[in-house]
Amino acid sequence: MDTKELLKKVRKIEIKTRRLSDHIFGGEYHSTFKGRGMTFSEVRQYQFGDDVRSIDWNVTARYNEPYVKVFEEERELTMMLMVDVSGSEFFGTTNQFKKEIITEISATLAFSAMQNNDKVGLLLFSDSAELYIPPKKGKSHVLRIIRELLEFKPKSNKTDISEALKYLTNIMKKKAIVFVLSDFIAEGYEKTLKITGNKHDVTGIRVYDEREEYIPNLGMVQMQDAETGTLQLVNTQSKKVRMAYGEHHRQRVKYFQETFTKSGCGVLSCRVDESYVKKLLGYFKRRG
Repeated sequence: MDTKELLKKVRKIEIKTRRLSDHIFGGEYHSTFKGRGMTFSEVRQYQFGDDVRSIDWNVTARYNEPYVKVFEEERELTMMLMVDVSGSEFFGTTNQFKKEIITEISATLAFSAMQNNDKVGLLLFSDSAELYIPPKKGKSHVLRIIRELLEFKPKSNKTDISEALKYLTNIMKKKAIVFVLSDFIAEGYEKTLKITGNKHDVTGIRVYDEREEYIPNLGMVQMQDAETGTLQLVNTQSKKVRMAYGEHHRQRVKYFQETFTKSGCGVLSCRVDESYVKKLLGYFKRRG
């Protein structure tokens, strides 16, 4: 992609997603993710009705009269976007790939955070962490994130969500709002997710295509695994094959939903031909 074309694409995504985040998500995001911590502000003399647990005993002893600690909410938050860039994200049977929807959702969330004066960071992953952009504020930073989402070429086509979560836990010392965007085809990440979920506010956003739910009767079809590159002939006329395909998909979805829920994390699923706007708004309202 040449620079001119890339800038055009970034601008197009900015116009679309900025409008959404300004008009729809700004307030919803703000009320859903309020400042999580309380930071010490000052001490003042005890007043009738103050909570005795907030008395500062050192200052009280020094002045021989009761003083209390005053705390204020830490409003500034940090959002981390963890985005799966493996081969399966380039799958799509409608007019859009999963990758394109993931990019739009990421941009919308990033602009919502920007409007709230929060920091945004990005972690692109396959079966390892491929690119890490530390959290920062500002429009030019958000545009850089969108540029990477559009242009980045991963070294690997495979997925390892557990490895990505480990990397995030090691690098992010302070609590963050984390959105993991993937089709969640991988498994075996329940232990790492539990650790990450204890430290951060995590939401898994699963983006999928309807053709992953079921396979139509198309006769003998050659299929390629987007992550391994393996080719194989599949007899889609066989009802048994079609049922096994559907069951395999349902098991993966069940694993994703149960693993995230048990770890105290949020879950959201969006099909590429559905409105992610409605899905995100519904999720924010349920949580708010």
